[in-house]
Formats: sequence, C-alpha cells, structure tokens
Amino acid sequence: MARFVPSTHGHSTLRKIALFVAAALGSYSVTSFAAETPAKEDTIIVTSTGAPVESPWGPTPTIVARKAVTATKTDTPIEKTPQSISVVTNEEMQTHQFGSVKEALGYSPGVTVASRGASNTYDYLIVRGFAPVGLNQNNYLDGLKLKGDFYNDAVIDPYMLERVELMRGPTSVLYGTSSPGGIVNMVSKRPSKEPLHEIQFKMGSDNLYQTGFDFSDALDDDGIYSYRLTGVARSNDEQQDHAKQKRYTIAPAFTWQPSDRSFLTLLSYFQNEPNTGYYGWLPREGTVDPLPGGGRLPVSFNEAAANNMYSRNQKMVGYNAEHGFNDTFTLRQNLRFSEMKVDEKNAYGTGLCTTSWTCSSLPAGAKKEDYLGRGTTHSEERLQNFSVDTQLQTKFTTDNIHHTLLTGIDYMRMRNDIRAVFGSAPPLDLNNPGPLESVDFGDAIPYQLNKTYQTGIYIQDQAEWDKWVVTLGGRYDRLKQSTVVRAENDTVSRKDSQFTWRGGVNYLFDNGISPYFSYSQSFEPNAFDLYGTPRNAFKPSKGEQYEAGVKYVPKDRAIVITGALYQLTKTDNLMANPDPTAIVNQVPAGEIRVRGAELEAKAALNLNVNVTASYTWTDAEYTTDTKLKGNTPAQVPKNMASLWGDYTFHSGELSGLTLGTGGRFIGSSFGDPANSFKVGSAAVMDAVVKYDLGRFGMSGSSIALNVNNLLNREYVASCFESYGCFWGAERQVVATATFRF
Repeated sequence: MARFVPSTHGHSTLRKIALFVAAALGSYSVTSFAAETPAKEDTIIVTSTGAPVESPWGPTPTIVARKAVTATKTDTPIEKTPQSISVVTNEEMQTHQFGSVKEALGYSPGVTVASRGASNTYDYLIVRGFAPVGLNQNNYLDGLKLKGDFYNDAVIDPYMLERVELMRGPTSVLYGTSSPGGIVNMVSKRPSKEPLHEIQFKMGSDNLYQTGFDFSDALDDDGIYSYRLTGVARSNDEQQDHAKQKRYTIAPAFTWQPSDRSFLTLLSYFQNEPNTGYYGWLPREGTVDPLPGGGRLPVSFNEAAANNMYSRNQKMVGYNAEHGFNDTFTLRQNLRFSEMKVDEKNAYGTGLCTTSWTCSSLPAGAKKEDYLGRGTTHSEERLQNFSVDTQLQTKFTTDNIHHTLLTGIDYMRMRNDIRAVFGSAPPLDLNNPGPLESVDFGDAIPYQLNKTYQTGIYIQDQAEWDKWVVTLGGRYDRLKQSTVVRAENDTVSRKDSQFTWRGGVNYLFDNGISPYFSYSQSFEPNAFDLYGTPRNAFKPSKGEQYEAGVKYVPKDRAIVITGALYQLTKTDNLMANPDPTAIVNQVPAGEIRVRGAELEAKAALNLNVNVTASYTWTDAEYTTDTKLKGNTPAQVPKNMASLWGDYTFHSGELSGLTLGTGGRFIGSSFGDPANSFKVGSAAVMDAVVKYDLGRFGMSGSSIALNVNNLLNREYVASCFESYGCFWGAERQVVATATFRF
C-alpha cells in the first residue's frame, strides 16, 4: 500500500483534535476528550476511510511513537520489528529542548552520548559498546547515510527534525557498511497541508541566543503543492573559556502530490557554522585524578590556542519520491547530494609531559609533570557525497500469509580532498596556564584524497500469518575504498564484496505483548594503515548478533515498553600483530564480544502524564586480542539508567502549566583500552517548567524554562586514553518562547 497522507477534505477543528486523541489513546472515546484537548497542528495521517494512522515519516501527537521506518525501510509497527529500536519524537524534543541530536538520545537505552563530554561539535555515539571505525559518525538522514571522513562529519540541528530513531544491533542487511552497534536515522520536517506559522526565541546560560522559525502550508486549494521553510540561528559561548559556537541553518522543502498514491518532496539543508565550539583533550591528571601538585582543572579549562578556529559549511539537496501503482506495487526513491567543507586550526592536549609526544621544549628547571603537551592540527577539507536508494515494495498474499516484499538497490559515492599539516604547540603550565596565546599552525598542504564507493542490492520479506510475523532479508554489497597519500603520490586501495542477512520472528498476542527473536549481521571497513611500511588495507570486520526480547504496545493506550537481551560479536577487529618480527604491526584477527540487557518505557499515561524510563546493562570484553584480551573497551559503562516524568494541568487555576523532572545515571567506565584506570559514575538531574499560552488566545504558543544538570554536578563524562578525558556539561538554564499564529 502507498504511504498515506493527510486528507485535504474539510474537517472541523474539533474533528482534527478528536483524530489526534484517537490516534494517541486508541479506544478512549473521541467525544469524551475532544473538548478538553489543546489544539495542535494537524499531523494525523488518514486512510481513505478516515481511520487515523500514524506515519513514521511525519509528526506524532505524543512522546510515544508506535511505528518506525529505520528497522525495515517500510511503514512498520514497532511490535512487528525483530530488533530493538527507540524513537524520540518531536513532541519529546520540544519538552526537553535538546541542544543536539546526541543529547536527544540521552534518555534512550544502549547508547553512550557522553563520549566527548560537553562538546556538541559532533553527534558521536557509542551504541551497544561499539563506536564507528575512524571516529566518524554512523548517522543517517531520511534513510541515507551522512557519510563522513577524517574531521569532516555532518551535524543536523534538532530543530529541523521530526523525529530521531535509534536502531540497535547490526543493520548491514538494509544499509550496507555499518558499525555493529547500530545506527541513528533522523527524519526531516516535511511540508504540511495544514497552516503552520511558528517563531521561537531562546536565551540561556553561556550567552545563548537562538531564533528559529518554521512555516508550512498548502499552496493551492486542492493541496497538490505545499511547502515548508525551517530555519535557526544560534550563538553561544562554550563551557570552556574563550570557545564559542555559531550556527545558521535553513531548510526549504517543497512537495508535489498529484494523487493520494504519488508524491515528490524536494528536501534541502544549508548550514554554516563559523564556530563549531570546543573540541579538545584533557589529561587524566586534573580531571579523573588530582594534578601532581594537587587540585583539579576547572570544568571551564581550555587548553587551546587563542587563534583556534573550527568552521564547517554543509549543503545538501535531494528528494524523496513515491509512486503507488496500485494496492500491490509502490516504488520509492531517496536521493541526496551533499558538500561539506571544514577549516580547522586546533591546539589540543596530548597528556602530561611525562608521557606526551609533543613536549619538545620546557623552561629551565621545569617539572614535566606540571606541564601539558599540546599537538596542533590545521586541516582544510572538501567532502562531496552522492547517495541514492531505490526501493520497490510489493504487497501480496499467498494462502493466508500476507507479504510485504521490499527489493532495492542503493549506491553511495564519497570523495574527500584533504589539505592538512600537523605539529605541536608550546606546553602549558597547568599550575599557572595564563591567558591563551596564539600559535603557528602552519600552512595546510596537500595531504590525502579519500574515496569510497558502495553498491548494494537487498531483498526483505515481512510475512504475516495469523499472529506470527517473520522478517527475512539478505543483501550483497560491493565496496571500493582508496586513499592517495599526496606527499608521496602513493595510492592504497581495496575492493570487497560481502553478503549479510537477517532473520527474525515476532508473535503478536491480543493484549499487545510481542515476544521476538532475531539474528543479524553487519560488516565495517577497517582503518587503513597509512603510516606503516608497507602501507596496508585490511579486510573489513564483521558483526553478528543474537537478540531476544519482548515488546508491549497496547492498542488502546499510548504506551511502548521494550526489553531486550543480546549477544553481539565483532570479529576481524584490528589488533597488534602477535609476531613481533613481522613487518606489519596490525592484523585483523581480534574479537570483541558484548552481552547486554536493555529496558525502555515510554508512556503518555493520560492527557496529563508523560513518563519515560530506561536501563542498560552492558558487558563488553576483548575476547581475542594480542594485548587486550580480557579487558573492557574504554568509554563503555556497565550500567546506565534514566527516568523522566512530566505533568500538565488541563483545568483549574494552573491550567496550561507543565512541570517535569528526571535524571540520568552514567555508570563507571574504563578510561583506556589497557584498563589502567576508571572514570567514576555520575548522576545528573534535569527539569522543565512550561506554560501553554492557549488560555490567552495564543493556541500552540508556550513559554518554558529548561534546566539541565540541575544540581550543577561536576563530573568527568569519559576518557578514551590517559591524555583524552572530557568534563561533562555543567548546569545549563535555557528559556524558550514559542509563538504560533
């Protein structure tokens, strides 16, 4: 069946409100709630018979999403997906006013969002114990990968999004090369046929000033043409002294929908960031442990240079198209071309001079343990990426088995031209750092040209018989990677082909409980060794997961509760060569095994109460490795948990007031792969006070005050090595005024 879209026929405002509530609360009487439900933007997706249906490509009326697109690339209820998935809806993002996509996932299980502390330069995540190779993100926008390389990675502002979906576990069967832990897929805001006029203002800690706007409407009486124009401008100081962030973003979108079965949506995204903020490394001493002379570095400490800068410019244009030939065949295509440029001059810590590789000169009589070594990077990059994914969905029935067959082919091409130079800066006296001084970063010179090509063919069948749902899929990929080392005009390249598959089964009880079991695979290219002799291009690593769980999605309540147990193994991981006499110092023969349990609950219990809760237990271990066998990977807490609740008054003197609070617990983790030290656990509280201005005739408008890290807890978020530690975000107070007219 084609993806359903909002009906263009006239409904009264009361009818629209009633449809919202019916979609969210199922069997509750529409007439019993219609009068007391506050008016919102019409976001309901309806069938030709008028029955309300949620769309995973569009808005969701509550914090609870009952459908997702990432796990299957089709419009699939969560209880019918054979892997664990979390959805952060726009409603939830509006409540918390998250500053980044990674912050939006802070209340979700199975994901470590604090791997770079308070920095929001990247949306870098560790999912189920695994980080992507090369410290690049593993994020998708509208089903297409935001392919990054070197220091060049795209970041999407959360104000521009309808939802964020986190799929845990291997995903190569649909997406090709991918980290075994999972992926993040963001869904852009799209044109609406109902009028939307929103302006938003923010002020907050660290001189935060932000303005956003979101306009959408049909351009003709029949709703064939519609548009959306969303934008945001932000400026703020960073937690670290003398570091700033500036962002200017605009996303025009246009939809042509000649029929209920066909549409073409043009999507674009333009973002200029003159300053992306702080992105440095602090030593273990002064953060996790006291400095040799006593005391710790302040959470505002900045080891950078006065002339540090990091700018990023993103341009993306593309489309989503769909044509339903009939009730059986639907053709979809997603396409995007993007160009990203970065210009980085960065001085960063490399550890105390007792161990640092960048301390070439110290003042006479100085003690090495009192000084912080610093490295420098000057990088200028231009990355171009083209991606297209073409899918044919076929719905048919054989005997009593209903099939949704998805066949597709996708193609991705990435090219990143890098000019760079690396060096060192004078070490800093940690006992008396003084004001920041400028350093000589040198002129960037031709460094590398990196290219990646990937073509994948995939097939997936979702077969439903009685109360059983069986999902089976397979994919064949061809991958080509190459790096030109400019200084020597030497090329390192590799071609690979890989078949991956997934199988899963769900059983749907009438009461909304759905147990499931699945097996899935992934593969991911290993980093090239460009500095050894000879240079090496290693074979990809592979992921394999067994997962069993249960989902509870009742038909009559806006509740989704999920629980999962899994074992995830990554093989062919790079490790030190066990032969010390070998020329090659690394071999793809290591193995990491992760066993875990995850629980998540999201519930709009009634019109007043929203609750979210999660718990994560992760047992990660190097099961095969020359030096690290038996150790736990760095930055992977064994325990994490979160709890949030908010209450909205709909009657009486406090009508329109929302009060919410919650907390996030991050368990202790090892600070380096050698497990030589630990980063302690931390718990932070968040809160919100929000007031709906509807009672003053300003429907959809509100004012709010959000406080993150309410008690201003000072904590180290994580370390990846003894020279790379990160302070967590200090208390942030943000006032938001949203006006709809």
